[in-house]
Amino acid sequence: MFGLDKKDSTLLILVAVLTLLAPFILNPFPSDSGLAQFNAGYPDLMQRFVIFGIFAIGFNILFGLTGYLSFGHAAFLGVGSYSAVWMFKLLSMNILPAIILSVIISGLFALVIGFVSLRRSGIYFSILTLAFAQMSFALAYSVLTPITNGETGLQIALDDPRIFGGAVAADGSIPVTNLFGLEMRSAFDMAVGPWSFTFSAGYYVCAIVMLIAFYLAIRIFRSPFGMMLRAIKSNQTRMNYTGLNPKPYTLAAFVISGMYAGLAGGLMASMDPLAGAERMQWTASGEVVLMTILGGAGTLIGPVLGAGAIKYMENIFSKINDNVLHGWFAFLPDGMEDAVVWILHPFVGKGWHLTLGIIFMLVVIFLPGGLVEGGQRIARAFKGKKAKETSEKATTEPAE
Repeated sequence: MFGLDKKDSTLLILVAVLTLLAPFILNPFPSDSGLAQFNAGYPDLMQRFVIFGIFAIGFNILFGLTGYLSFGHAAFLGVGSYSAVWMFKLLSMNILPAIILSVIISGLFALVIGFVSLRRSGIYFSILTLAFAQMSFALAYSVLTPITNGETGLQIALDDPRIFGGAVAADGSIPVTNLFGLEMRSAFDMAVGPWSFTFSAGYYVCAIVMLIAFYLAIRIFRSPFGMMLRAIKSNQTRMNYTGLNPKPYTLAAFVISGMYAGLAGGLMASMDPLAGAERMQWTASGEVVLMTILGGAGTLIGPVLGAGAIKYMENIFSKINDNVLHGWFAFLPDGMEDAVVWILHPFVGKGWHLTLGIIFMLVVIFLPGGLVEGGQRIARAFKGKKAKETSEKATTEPAE
């Protein structure tokens, strides 16, 4: 299907089904249940899942295939956001031209940074990308204020000289982003008994883009170009001895990865037309590194899983406060209840980063392949158990 083998086609179908049914999957608890706070099926968070999934997929093409660790990918995310917002201000509120411009500008920006940074490898490459990202952040925050609007952030306004669609909506408000008339903020709520599900136009647009990006990543992984990138990661010196120059391949991977980041930035601005310098900080670059390693660097679905896990913890797990903990352990005697809450307090709410750090440490130590390796181990354990049961059954049954 679509030029993929059976295994990759199955993976693509699985990702598509999980993505399209996310409003149901991410809302497992009834709305009036005490566990409803663990539901993640609301539009804003689901959009973040798929947008940062795109960001991580692109980063994985560089890091997972070539082994080049970039600490500056947030710069392309920010450039993509700024490009999209400027397109909304000057041309149209249609998100398609904005996304296309985001990908192009981010790709050109990545070409310049990659051309310089890829002259070095290893830790020196990582430091160069970090330096470029921090310079980009500083420029966006102060020097390029006429373009980026500094610390306030770039956003659309009533006096924008928009060519198509006008600067003001029919009701006098600022127009909303759309895709040929389909507003990104439009949503449909469906109640099924005590459950409530929200279907957002913006989420499904992001989901379709993510599926296309995932499909392209599969094709890159399975292509001769992808094999060359793996050869660079495996032994670049030996590759040089064969007479092949790895630089064009690493630069191409860097540019493609930057374009993925720009696509994610353009989608972020399309869902919420605001671009700020904070998206270019080194912490955002470190976050995508965590997503990729946590999910499984070099795997296809791993970065998407890692992005979903971190964004879930950031938006859901961080909301668990002392009141919630007291509600959970109210059945305990008062002294014991307070003791348990006191023990768990540093790991939830504002301390969710501590829990994430512990999980990341455990994954790196015991699951170097990330969450994907954990899933593979579980699958192998079940297969091994089933095969053992089948073998025992065959040896105990009498021959006919």
